[in-house]
Amino acid sequence: MPTAEADVRTEHAARYLRRLCGHAGKMSTAGHRRPSHAHGDAPPEVRRVTCTGTEGTVSLDCGQWTMRALPGLLALRAEAADEDSLRRIRDLLTARLQKFGRREHLTVDWQDHGG
Repeated sequence: MPTAEADVRTEHAARYLRRLCGHAGKMSTAGHRRPSHAHGDAPPEVRRVTCTGTEGTVSLDCGQWTMRALPGLLALRAEAADEDSLRRIRDLLTARLQKFGRREHLTVDWQDHGG
């Protein structure tokens, strides 16, 4: 299974973890409409979200991502069924974190691992 990891330097790791979990939780509700995307590149479907103060897991139709809030660091790990799905998960997480952390100018530098 293809995987990728990123360490995002921030003093607000727990806050970003909560926001990502909350956002994913809203995406999983029955009333949430998934936006249409050109070329069939819709965001992954959220199946389940679990979140504590320092750890979170978001299960998707094509894989999952996990997060850990550590002092000065938000550790991310994405796993997917194939490379295209992994790219979609990475792109989704990167875009959300950059939007949520725009004032802090967060940098998400993914390291791919074979699978």
